Amino acid sequence: MPAEPIGLLAGWGRFPLAFARKAHSLGVPVVTVAFRGEADPELARWSTSFHWTGFRMGRVIRLFKRGGVRRLVMAGKIHKANYIYKPWKLLTLFMDWRTIRWWLFGRRRDNCDDSILLSLIAEFARDGLVFDSALNLCPELLVSEGLLTRRPLSAAEARDVAFGWKLAKRMGDLDVGQSVAVKELSTLAVEAVEGTDRAILRAGELCRAGGFVVVKVAKPNQDMRFDVPTVGCLTVETLRQAGGRVLAIEAGKTIVLDQEETIALADRLGVTVVALSGPPGGEGAGP
Repeated sequence: MPAEPIGLLAGWGRFPLAFARKAHSLGVPVVTVAFRGEADPELARWSTSFHWTGFRMGRVIRLFKRGGVRRLVMAGKIHKANYIYKPWKLLTLFMDWRTIRWWLFGRRRDNCDDSILLSLIAEFARDGLVFDSALNLCPELLVSEGLLTRRPLSAAEARDVAFGWKLAKRMGDLDVGQSVAVKELSTLAVEAVEGTDRAILRAGELCRAGGFVVVKVAKPNQDMRFDVPTVGCLTVETLRQAGGRVLAIEAGKTIVLDQEETIALADRLGVTVVALSGPPGGEGAGP
């Protein structure tokens, strides 16, 4: 019996590619609906069927149902600013009655990421489409605890990581963002709608001396179906470009894409990458 197809709602970055390749290697058919201007066209190579879309919920649901999908996953970042903060967004972006109805009349406490995505999941469920975590298929993408690069944290960097960890957890609990940049126990930048890379670049603009620390963690009640913290080569390159020295991430809850290449790059650039289960010096802390 052929495997039941799984749906992939694909956004920006390499996570959707990693998922599609793993599914392909296991013989699982993948029906991909990819956000135009966000997703990588290479996804078509690893998909049983592939479709481009804008933010049109009715079309997305129809494509998945036509492909025989009952279970699907989200992978990749959707840049919210590209969709909901443009003038005339209802006319120029949505052009789909179901999307307009969901956006204007759907029940959400606010328009933060978790509220929007949980509301979207509930809307898909009305058509019998159930979201799983993409990590159920590829758990190996989650990073294990430990010092990943050769250079360890200095005592001052460990203090900054501990300071930034608590701050990032608080920001995550408020559904603001997952990353913060700190230097000498002072906050340089907090990630919001712009995303991690642009927050890192802003920190570099404000800290011309460099040497700052970036902490990226999961939200306290992270829903692993969406918005899982993700880093890779681009994160390391951006951090080095901005003048940062340390990337601290949460073990077991952060995706490191192309891990061998990412860590090798960090070592070449002199960036320390460490995966922790808690802040240094605290209960459950890593190295």
